[in-house]
Amino acid sequence: MGNCISISVPFDAIFSNCYKSTVAQASYVHNLKENLKALEKASEELTDVKNGLVRRVKIAEEEDQLTCLETVQRWISRAEAMEIEAQELLQRGSQESIRLCLWGCCPKNYKSSYKYGKKVSRKITEVTELKGEGVFEVVAERGPIALVVEVPDEPTVGMEPIFDRVWTKLNEENVRIMGLYGMGGVGKTTLLRKINNNFLNSQNEYHVIWVVVSKDHTIENIQNSIGEEIRLSCEEDTWKNKTCQQKSKDIFNVLKKKKFILFLDDIWERIDLVEVGIPSPNRQNGSKLVFTTRSMEVCSSMSVDKQVEVKCLPWEESWKLFQEKVGKEALSVHPDILHLAKQVAKECGGLPLTRTTIGRAMACKRTPQEWRYAIQILKNSASSFSGMGDKVFPLLKFSYDNLSSEKVRSCFLYCSLFPEDWRINREDLIYKWMCEGFLDECSDYESLQGQGYTIIGSLLYACLLEEVGETRVKMHDVIRDMALWIACGCEKADHTCLVKANVELKEPMIESWNEVERISLMKNCIESLSGSPTCPNLSTLFLQQNKLHQVSGSFFKFIPKLTVLDLSKNDSLTRLPMEISKLVSLQYLNLAATAIKELPGELKNLKMLKYLNLDYLRNLNVIPEGVISSFSRLQVLQMFRCGTKSGEMVEDRVECGGSELLVQELESLKHIMTLGVSIKYGTALDRLMASQMLLNSTQSLFLHFERTWQFLNLSTLLRMERLEKLYLFKCSRLEELKIDWEWKRREECSSHVPSPSRCSTNHLFPILRQVSVHYCPNLKELTGLAFAPNLQLLNVNKCRALEEIIRLEKLGDAPKEVKCLQPFLKLESLALRALPKLKNIYPKPLPFPCLNFFQVRDCEELKKLPVGSTVTKMRPDLKIWGRESWWNELEWEDETTRDAFLPCFDAKDW
Repeated sequence: MGNCISISVPFDAIFSNCYKSTVAQASYVHNLKENLKALEKASEELTDVKNGLVRRVKIAEEEDQLTCLETVQRWISRAEAMEIEAQELLQRGSQESIRLCLWGCCPKNYKSSYKYGKKVSRKITEVTELKGEGVFEVVAERGPIALVVEVPDEPTVGMEPIFDRVWTKLNEENVRIMGLYGMGGVGKTTLLRKINNNFLNSQNEYHVIWVVVSKDHTIENIQNSIGEEIRLSCEEDTWKNKTCQQKSKDIFNVLKKKKFILFLDDIWERIDLVEVGIPSPNRQNGSKLVFTTRSMEVCSSMSVDKQVEVKCLPWEESWKLFQEKVGKEALSVHPDILHLAKQVAKECGGLPLTRTTIGRAMACKRTPQEWRYAIQILKNSASSFSGMGDKVFPLLKFSYDNLSSEKVRSCFLYCSLFPEDWRINREDLIYKWMCEGFLDECSDYESLQGQGYTIIGSLLYACLLEEVGETRVKMHDVIRDMALWIACGCEKADHTCLVKANVELKEPMIESWNEVERISLMKNCIESLSGSPTCPNLSTLFLQQNKLHQVSGSFFKFIPKLTVLDLSKNDSLTRLPMEISKLVSLQYLNLAATAIKELPGELKNLKMLKYLNLDYLRNLNVIPEGVISSFSRLQVLQMFRCGTKSGEMVEDRVECGGSELLVQELESLKHIMTLGVSIKYGTALDRLMASQMLLNSTQSLFLHFERTWQFLNLSTLLRMERLEKLYLFKCSRLEELKIDWEWKRREECSSHVPSPSRCSTNHLFPILRQVSVHYCPNLKELTGLAFAPNLQLLNVNKCRALEEIIRLEKLGDAPKEVKCLQPFLKLESLALRALPKLKNIYPKPLPFPCLNFFQVRDCEELKKLPVGSTVTKMRPDLKIWGRESWWNELEWEDETTRDAFLPCFDAKDW
């Protein structure tokens, strides 16, 4: 017994440990159902976090061109694996639950249920921990610069041989600088694009950089384009504000470490590579430079190793392209035309651009005489030009010469005053033509627009203009160059032009204005107009979109023939000098979107004025009495959203914000055909509505009733048959937009010859296209909008009482055909912001065939959209903006519709 060791273990401790272990094991089984629910909930939460992260990554990759962080991608992969594991356990849940008996306390197979319950419990912990790790402030970063970025390309005809030749030469070691030269429109840019994109499919070791230079280039423009390509300009506020010398050093320090190939498209003169910061391509750095130009002389000045002429198309390809543009019908209408068409095609010299332009111009010619005349014009024009170095402009001038009249030709040349690729507003262009005297005198809007649109149509058909949507046109760069060449006197025209548009000009260069008739300095950086330029012949001056803040009084003293003056969108310009009254020939004056506070009383002297634009002059609170009424020839007056900032009434002044005095002056404009007006008082609107002349001319109406009018009877606006734009702003007491159907019926009955808008009850606002309603706190619905069949834009903002956009019950005693109307068939843009009580847009699903933009912001009660899957089928470019929380709470007709709209949604967290 002496060697025995006695060990004493407390029975309570053993029992406690065993009990805890048994209880823990039993809890896996006993709590299985609760744990399965917990696992399902945790798994759904993990999925939500993962999906939100995936959406953020997708936006960063597609919109910001960023690359997903590896840590984020690994977490997403872990989350996807965890989802699968959790789903596998949950799928076994029903089977394991059936095994439990005796109220879940005694399983038939205790060991199996215990193991399964333990896995479920652990998985809950794992899912919860993984979800907590899924919080990432940053999900993506800027990835490495792509060696080649694909540029848009187009099918070519007959260019394969020249491409093969250029590609072979470019890959030769001794070719470091290559120049591609040829006439405009011959396909040099197309060839350069094919070369760029071919690097995508080759064993490429170059960093390919693409820069469009253009005729009016500056060294800084080229540096900025290269900076974007190599990401020096990511910090715009720092790098883009550096001097050219600093940018040159930065570009050089980046490129000297790379093996690059630089494409410079459309250069017109020698470019100093050292000044830009481009290391000279040589055998040591292995880099290359390829450029396009219209002149062989530029190739020589750039010290090229190889120059390649891009020639016109061979006859077979050229004839094939020409036939395609003319069309089979025109070529077969008379047996002689096919033979004559081949002569026309040969005169074009195989230039693809002229093949398209002339081919389309001849598409409407149906007699041999017209074709023979075309041949004669082509031959004569081709020999009449000198000093160009190629045959581009004589060939392109055929389309110009073939225009129907000198009036149309003047209108065409006028378009060259706008910058390259400028989207020219059709209506503004027509008004400028009117004041320049290019159009016949018209006493009504329809005749003026018909005449203007006919000319624009003829220019579009001749391919001298290109269509950009319904309201704008543009000029092809080569066509614009040809037009400027003619307009600036190279063709010994009757007038000369000075065009320096969008070239970052800081001074107006008035010393070169003496003999010029038309000047365009729009979209530059000019800050002031000083001095006294002597311009006896100047008729047109474009200064819009500069940085003007001062115009000296002496500036206008010696420009007696100035007819068109555009100062719009100079948002720092606060005043006009009284010497503007010296411009006694002025017919067009555009001051829109400036900061002018007061018009000088001397403006009365502009007796010839036909067009005056004061749109968006919100600081202009007063106009001296008698100024507006003094413009006895005025045909267009735009005062939309003019004088909307509050101002005091001053004696002998007309309050620009919309008083009865303003309407009184408007009534004296006997020739007015287009009016945009801002009305601030109910009495002013009453007086406006009493003038049939003003009603007939009102195109845009801005209503700002701060203290008056609880109800607005839309029926009173129905007589504005040309109303295109309606804006309700800060109508604080306005509660309802009414339509008096009895009043409308009486109007129809009283009209012996109904106008187009009165012929059908369901077309109350036949041409209304834009409606904005802002800061109307008591307005509850906008049912009247149902009767605007051509509405394209609807913007509703900060109307805190608004409950519905269109309320069918409000139609009341409307005719049956009105109640069956389907609204918003042409709506393109819908923006709803800060409408806390808005519950409904329309009670029934609508197709919205034209909708491409839909924004919802701070509309918490809007839970359902009146849409069906047809919207995305009709408009695949539809974008829906809103908070993610709003989107997730939306009610849908079915999951299919929701899934169809999900790709359109773009989460915005304002």
